Amino acid sequence: MMKPVGKLIVIGGAVNKGSFAETDYDQNIEKNLNFFERGILRKIINESKLKEDSVIEIVTTASQIPQIVGSEYKKAFEFLGAKNVNVLDIHNREEANSDAMVARANTADVMMFTGGDQLRLTSILGGTRFHDTILLKYQEQDFIYSGTSAGAAAASENMIYQGSSSEALLKGEIKTTQGLGLIDNVIIDTHFVQRGRIGRLFQAVVNNPRTLGIGLGEDTGLFIHNDVMTAVGSGLVILVDGRFIKDTNLTNINLGEPISIDNLTVHVMSMNDHYDLTTKTLTIENSQFNPIPQDK
Repeated sequence: MMKPVGKLIVIGGAVNKGSFAETDYDQNIEKNLNFFERGILRKIINESKLKEDSVIEIVTTASQIPQIVGSEYKKAFEFLGAKNVNVLDIHNREEANSDAMVARANTADVMMFTGGDQLRLTSILGGTRFHDTILLKYQEQDFIYSGTSAGAAAASENMIYQGSSSEALLKGEIKTTQGLGLIDNVIIDTHFVQRGRIGRLFQAVVNNPRTLGIGLGEDTGLFIHNDVMTAVGSGLVILVDGRFIKDTNLTNINLGEPISIDNLTVHVMSMNDHYDLTTKTLTIENSQFNPIPQDK
């Protein structure tokens, strides 16, 4: 299968991005810019087809408070100089199949999928004309799919939609289903560090070791293009590779019993590190083993 022409930017969610709905956000700009001061939203604009002139659609379908969420992201992008930012709130499958929504999807250079409930996102959009348009644009055009939290979790072919952090290494504690299908053979979990979700990813990977588990910390994202993932933002990305698992008790235990796994590989990425999905290799940008440049 050909590599997609488009770009994928998935974000783990915010620790505290402040509220752009606040009237005094200019006065409290440091707090309010916390989420993207290390460049995640700036990266989206810079990588987009027309930069500040790109048409950005903020898709709030996953959220129960779409007006508030949409307004905050609109202000955030506009603060960074974006000139054509719209909010696209699709409430039901009929709207997602409408000519109007397909036309807006066709016009967009960037789609930013907000947080909320990823099952709401896939159950409303999955298999609609709107979904098909996004997939085609991502495959064939200079188009960016960006998602934060639920919007990130839904980007992959399979997604986690339920499972407590504390019980996650008990058999059957996590639930997965099909996501929006922009990227294969990975599964993405979000708010990863703060909510202690490493066990959820371990179970998702042991269930099918071909799948690369991706855990996105808060204020952290991955920029994915040409099968290379680059970490952006201020936090950590955890990768869980199950290809070298030697043994597990998975099929010999009952639901609710703890899972054992031998030889699970874990990588930790921080800003500007990159991971090649083809060769399955991680390059640490600021490696202590890089040769120190000599003065001439």
